[in-house]
Amino acid sequence: AVLGCALLLPTVLGEDCPSQCSCWSLGEPWGTGVDCSSRGLRALPALPRLTRRLHLHNNSLASIPAGALDSLGHLQELQLWDNPWHCDCHILYLKLWLQDFSAPALARLRCASPAQLRMKPLGQLTGNDLGVCTRLLPTKCLQFFWRDLILIAGAIIILLLVAWAVKLSKKLVCQLSLGSRRLRRSIPKTH
Repeated sequence: AVLGCALLLPTVLGEDCPSQCSCWSLGEPWGTGVDCSSRGLRALPALPRLTRRLHLHNNSLASIPAGALDSLGHLQELQLWDNPWHCDCHILYLKLWLQDFSAPALARLRCASPAQLRMKPLGQLTGNDLGVCTRLLPTKCLQFFWRDLILIAGAIIILLLVAWAVKLSKKLVCQLSLGSRRLRRSIPKTH
């Protein structure tokens, strides 16, 4: 039993509660509850990896940085309402993430700005509402895109080279075949 506690200790110590929030244990296998509601937060704090319940309602959050919630694989409950969400390209990550996580949580969120989108539900935002978002994909996705594009271009070049080589080999075979016929005609037959 002592060894089991020693193995769990680094995990528990590594799960620090953000200083602006209060945390409670849901029991070791169930993770942590984190209450950051009504704290005037303007940015998302670093959250424990094993967070199961997260309360961020009634703060001053205008957006969530892309990728900020991706590490919370154990999250089961999220409360985000009553924040002044600014609905531009930066809100797209939160909208897409919530579509996968919880449609009811997404339905409760409304834009506070810009003026033309005030009170519009985040779930109803369209590409037309957000305008031109030049950088919708995270950098990692763009790196994969360029890598894939280079691989595809390389494959096309190889296919073109193979097609050219096949064509050249057919031409060479034809020339060899014609050359051997000419050679046979020029050799006198001796009986």
